[in-house]
Amino acid sequence: MPVGGLSQERRKRAREKAAKQTGLVIETRARFGFTAAPGTSDDGRMRRITQHLPPEVAARLLAAQDAGATEAELQQIAAGGLGEVYFRDSGRRADGLRVEFTDIDYVEVSI
Repeated sequence: MPVGGLSQERRKRAREKAAKQTGLVIETRARFGFTAAPGTSDDGRMRRITQHLPPEVAARLLAAQDAGATEAELQQIAAGGLGEVYFRDSGRRADGLRVEFTDIDYVEVSI
């Protein structure tokens, strides 16, 4: 029997269930740039962000990971989630803002 009494598969399912119910927290240090209204942009700069992402974003990330998504694809999903929640404040500001997530120093995800 594996250490702790849970198989690796059961631990994975438990993490996925928790993430899909409560979301996840992403901490990153990366370059974020923005494109907004036609003809406008904000040059990228390094930011350290710690943000709770909702269950919908967690589900998209986990589904993509399970489907064998590349790191670039997972980064794009994370950037979309950070754009929606952190930068656009869940639709309350910066409508149409597109977030670029590059030069990643690190990304940590916790449930």
